[in-house]
Amino acid sequence: MRRSRAGFVNRAAAGAAWAGLLWLIAASSACHAADSGDEAVQAVVPGQTEIVQPGAFTQTMGAIGQVVGRAGHVATLMAPAAGRVETVLVTTGQTVTAGQPVVELDQTPFRAATAAADAALATAERAAERKVRLANEGIAPRADAEQAQADVARARADAATARRQEELSVLKSPIAGVVTRMSATLGASVDPAQPLVEVSDPRALDVLLSVTPTEAARVQPGMKVSLSAGQSASGEPLGVGTIADVSGVVDTATRSVAARVQVPSSRRPLRIGETVFGAIAVATIPNAIVVPANAIVPEGDGFKVFVVDGKGLAHARDVTVGGRSTGAVWITDGLKAGERIVTEGAYGMQDSAKVAPLTPAAAESAHAADAGRGAKPPTP
Repeated sequence: MRRSRAGFVNRAAAGAAWAGLLWLIAASSACHAADSGDEAVQAVVPGQTEIVQPGAFTQTMGAIGQVVGRAGHVATLMAPAAGRVETVLVTTGQTVTAGQPVVELDQTPFRAATAAADAALATAERAAERKVRLANEGIAPRADAEQAQADVARARADAATARRQEELSVLKSPIAGVVTRMSATLGASVDPAQPLVEVSDPRALDVLLSVTPTEAARVQPGMKVSLSAGQSASGEPLGVGTIADVSGVVDTATRSVAARVQVPSSRRPLRIGETVFGAIAVATIPNAIVVPANAIVPEGDGFKVFVVDGKGLAHARDVTVGGRSTGAVWITDGLKAGERIVTEGAYGMQDSAKVAPLTPAAAESAHAADAGRGAKPPTP
């Protein structure tokens, strides 16, 4: 009886163990089924899309430059002779009128030179009168009279030069404009070949862009240039200018070539020395595949876009960038007209994700996020 009771207990324990094992297997299967169900749920990502349309693409080339005075509207003043600076009457940036004194040299040596030249002229004239009278009377040779007259002409020229140098010893601006350079220092000695003051007409300014020799080969007079303040196209728009000429030499210091841009009118007055960014329109491609810059996602050394199929699923696709302009990118390979792409929210999107339309507020937020991540690719 005891043996039968013990066997019954053992069989009951074994049954309980088997039941526990079966429960664990069932629970594991349920968890696996639940996990599989989660994976089966399609990821939905908010995004903004548009259909690719062919259109004209203007390829631009960026360059940085400065505002400078236009040739023929800049005056450089120098001392007429060696001297010493006695008075500096203006400062850099000051507006001056035509004929206004800007620097005065020490007048003592110039006045002395003028007095000496006038005295020499008077002496030569008296000597010439005497020799001409003697020659007319037949007392002195005619050659002496002619030489005396030549001496008078030379003394008269010397006197005129001395008077002119005395006038120029007070440097006056020949044009109305702004003092853009002042190198005269009170009490300093100056040489005739030393520029002291530069005055530019602020109504006649150009933008001097610096391009590489390779880029200079693509720039031609007449090309349009979109100008922006600062060192990038994102600066304050200033207006549209035209390439006037391209230098034929390379600057030995910067190893760049100067391209001069004339600006007929600007949104605000330009300042000499101001840094300006210029987007030069070097070529126009008709019927090009052009997409917004935010649709391009850098990947390694290349770029990709997300193409949306008929079911609303986004698929990553490699593309080749041929060029870019402000806010737009030219695609030369990997995309065709009529396909729908993600234009906002492409960053962080996974392949085969389902795209849900963005609300206006979310679209603005996605645009700011894409721009902050550097959605604009560099110019190839």
